[in-house]
Amino acid sequence: MVFDLRGALLKKAEVESARLDDFEFRLRARTFRLLAERHALDPEPLVGEIATDPDDAILARHPALHGAYAECRALARQLIDERGDPTPYKLA
Repeated sequence: MVFDLRGALLKKAEVESARLDDFEFRLRARTFRLLAERHALDPEPLVGEIATDPDDAILARHPALHGAYAECRALARQLIDERGDPTPYKLA
């Protein structure tokens, strides 16, 4: 049996990409939930928009949210405490 280094590196890249995409999606969802709560809006339609549009486009449609975006994004980063640091693991 031979160790397939190429296969292991490809698998690692897939796993890391999926993990980072998951973290980014959760961060965006939490950010827009916090924005909706801050402005007394229903969060479901706003959070649903993250599936189809980038943050800039969503904020352009909802200009009242733009001022609090950076603060809510910083608050949403508590995900790092809950789920761990999203930076890729290094191969030793």
